[in-house]
Amino acid sequence: MDIATRNDLIAQYAKGYELVAVALAGASEADLDRRPADGSWTARKVVHHLADSEMTSALRVRRLIAEESPAIVGYPEEIWAERVYYDRPIELSLAAFEAARASTVPILRRMTGAEWQREGSHNDLGRYT
Repeated sequence: MDIATRNDLIAQYAKGYELVAVALAGASEADLDRRPADGSWTARKVVHHLADSEMTSALRVRRLIAEESPAIVGYPEEIWAERVYYDRPIELSLAAFEAARASTVPILRRMTGAEWQREGSHNDLGRYT
């Protein structure tokens, strides 16, 4: 991937929290808990998943930079949604999502070409870059 494309993707990533916050602005508790017609997750569950995913990804990036061929472990999203209390209020998960992303953006911007080439091994997906 060329540097311009990488920088564009990082800029999009940096705006991710803001896009989620705007999408949730004015949502009531009922809105957060409304299940879509297709049976997919409620907005509340999505927010908690975003926080868990973002915190996990933040650690994965750091491990890929700092460790030699780190073992990257996946997690069963559906089980987390059932067992990690995804019915709780969203404010702290939004804050965790925002903080994890905000702390990762400067790292992504500083990474060298060699660091972008580093790899690990994911327990479910195999090669992880």
